[in-house]
Amino acid sequence: MALWGGRFSQAADERFRLLNDSLRFDYRFAKQDIIGSIAWSNALVRVGVLSNDEQKKLSQALNELLNEVEANPKGMIAADAEDIHSWVEQQLIAKVGDLGKKLHTGRSRNDQVATDLRLWCKAQVIQLHELLTHFQQALVLTAEDYQTVVMPGYTHLQRAQPITFAHWCLAYVEMIERDQSRLSDALARFDYSPLGSGALAGTAYPMDRELLAKDLGFKGATRNSLDSVASRDHILELLSVASISMTHLSRYAEDMIFFNSGEANFITLSDKVTSGSSLMPQKKNPDALELIRGKSGRVIGALMGLFMTLKGLPLAYNKDMQEDKEGLFDALETWSDCLQMAALVLEDINLNTARCKEAAEQGYANATELADYLVEKGIPFREAHHIVGEAVVGAIAKGKALEALTLDELKIFSDKIEEDVYLILSLESCLVKRSAKGGVNPAKVAEAIKVAKMRLGL
Repeated sequence: MALWGGRFSQAADERFRLLNDSLRFDYRFAKQDIIGSIAWSNALVRVGVLSNDEQKKLSQALNELLNEVEANPKGMIAADAEDIHSWVEQQLIAKVGDLGKKLHTGRSRNDQVATDLRLWCKAQVIQLHELLTHFQQALVLTAEDYQTVVMPGYTHLQRAQPITFAHWCLAYVEMIERDQSRLSDALARFDYSPLGSGALAGTAYPMDRELLAKDLGFKGATRNSLDSVASRDHILELLSVASISMTHLSRYAEDMIFFNSGEANFITLSDKVTSGSSLMPQKKNPDALELIRGKSGRVIGALMGLFMTLKGLPLAYNKDMQEDKEGLFDALETWSDCLQMAALVLEDINLNTARCKEAAEQGYANATELADYLVEKGIPFREAHHIVGEAVVGAIAKGKALEALTLDELKIFSDKIEEDVYLILSLESCLVKRSAKGGVNPAKVAEAIKVAKMRLGL
């Protein structure tokens, strides 16, 4: 029986029921709905609706149901209940009879689902924090393993300046740490309980909502009943964090796909995260990374979808808001899967160190060093920049690297160039000179790895 059937004389059309019912996806709230119901039963005792004995019976039955749910989390999907709230109430009535019908006193499904949603999101934030940390740990340990490997850094996908593979890994550590920070910020804003807000105007019973919030593990209670049941901006914020993080994962995937290509040949991926071709037996495709890249659009799409759902809704609750869940569930599950896969890709990865160094030595990546050298000789940077540009053109014409040009050949472009220029044109010099905070200087990178390991508990 539906929770709202008294007003109606006809049964709902089966087609409407299929469109309307949400148990097939909101079953995920079973644990949260039961926990919220136990807390509500305690609150009903405090306002005299339930006796201590009645509450004890309800709590015992709800805890039994919680154990059943934990043993079989999807066991309720085949039931004919409209949603998870209806299912929990049906099961409770089956256990304790008419006493179970008293539990919903003063409570609406509007504040009930809003509470379940926030409790579920809090649990997800904890798990996602752990996965973000695990990925950072994998990046830091990989950086430590390949600390001395020199490779090209890129702008416009053109070789720009030499960096180390460790420095590249640490760049993504920083991005993922900001994702963690955003996740914590989001939680701080939605860690307030809507329970006791009723359908929209608040409950008619003198509930201590702050105490009820504390019982549920929230920081406090929400301040406005209309806002409590009608707002889903905390879901927008979670989806925004997920979208930003998935964008980081997508860029990571794209970098790795390029590094793994035959053209770059910097890395070899493990067989555990690659697949072959049904036609071409030589192929080893980076499918795990391509899927991470592809699934980023799916998560961003969930964010855009919820924006479109909410943008025109009047206060307070509207059934449109049922559309907040499927996109959220899918997006957070996708984000979770991709974080795990991103970390797995780093397992058993092999770097072609010789090829990485060879690529770093190509592309005139030390041109900036030559310009800085000329500045130290008293030439203004803009003029030095022009001189080095001409030197690069001359080196290309001769099919040589800058450091392979003879001193006489270099002096054609500036008589300020002396024998000491060769020291600064080496890869090692290029790296060592970048010693300001955040630079690629090997000592700075080693220190950054050390700090990151301490921060991440490694």
